[in-house]
Amino acid sequence: MDLFEKSFVIPTEHSANVFGSFDSNIKMIERNLKVSLISRNDNMKIVGPKPMVEAAIKVLDDLEELSKRGNSITEQNVSYAISLAMEDLQKSIVELDKDIICHTVDGKPVKPKTLGQEEYVNYIRNKMIVFGIGPAGTGKTYLAMAMAIMAFKHEEVSRIILTRPAIEAGEKLGFLPGDLQSKVDPYLRPLYDALYQIMGADAFLKNMEKGLIEVAPLAYMRGRTLDNAFIILDEAQNTTPAQMKMFLTRIGFGSKAVITGDLTQKDLPKDTKSGLEIAWKVLENIDDIGFSYLTSKDVVRHPLVQRIVKAYEDYENKATKKKKG
Repeated sequence: MDLFEKSFVIPTEHSANVFGSFDSNIKMIERNLKVSLISRNDNMKIVGPKPMVEAAIKVLDDLEELSKRGNSITEQNVSYAISLAMEDLQKSIVELDKDIICHTVDGKPVKPKTLGQEEYVNYIRNKMIVFGIGPAGTGKTYLAMAMAIMAFKHEEVSRIILTRPAIEAGEKLGFLPGDLQSKVDPYLRPLYDALYQIMGADAFLKNMEKGLIEVAPLAYMRGRTLDNAFIILDEAQNTTPAQMKMFLTRIGFGSKAVITGDLTQKDLPKDTKSGLEIAWKVLENIDDIGFSYLTSKDVVRHPLVQRIVKAYEDYENKATKKKKG
C-alpha cells in the first residue's frame, strides 16, 4: 500500500498534554494505527497508509479539543479515541465530554466516557427501570450512583435506596464477629465508597441518619413498597429468579430503579439460575424498561483491565462455540 503523508499542528500549550508523559500517547497512536508521527516543535508529520493517517488526525483532533476543554488526557481517552477512529464512527470523545452528570467532592466531573456508557446514562434519564449488564470496570454502579444523587439533589426523588444480595464470593464469612450490620457491611462497601466520593462523607452520614439514604442487603426489601425513591440493585447476577421478581415488584409510584450486574461473575451455587439472566429474557420487550449492554470497549479502568476482560470474553465465546459444536 502506498504511503501517505500529512502535516498536523498542535499548539504549544497543549502539546505536552496531548503527547503524554515521554510521548506515551503518541507511541500508542503509532502502535495501534501503524503510522509514524514525526514531531518538530508544534508541527507534526504523519506518515502511513491513507486511512490510518486520517484516523490518526481524527484522534489528535479529539485529544487537542479535550485538552482545550481543560481535561488532563488519560491513557483511556487515547485508547478509546483510537477505537472510535478505527471503527470509522462519526461520534467523537469530545461529544461525550460535554455530558457532565455531576462533580465529586474533589471537583472532578463525573461523565460517560464511552458510547456504551452514554447510552446507559440516557436510558436512566428516560426509562423507569434500567438494566446495566456488562463486565467489571464499565462504570455501571458508579454512573447509576451519580444519577441517583443528582435526582435526589434536584428533588426528583425523596430518597435513595442501595441494595445488593449478600452472597459470599467463594469465601465463607459467617464466622466473622459483630452484629448483622457489621457482617453485611463488607458486601455493601463498594456502594459506600461511591457515595463518599460523589456526595461527601458528612452529607452521606446526615442523610443516612435521616433515613433519606438507605444501604441494605436485598433481603431487607421484602414486603415493602418503594415510592418516590431511586433504587439501585447492584451485583444482580447473584440474585435468584425469586429474589429478582421480589425486587422488581417493590417499585412504586415516582420511583426509578437501576439494576446492574455482570453475568460472567456469578457466585450462585452451581446449577442455580441467575435472576438477572431470567429477567433479561422475560422483560426485554416491555416499554419503559431499558437494557444497556456494556462490553470490554466500555471498561474505563486501567487499559490492562480492558485487555483482561476482552481475553476472558474471547475465551468464553470459544468455549460456548465448542459446546454448540
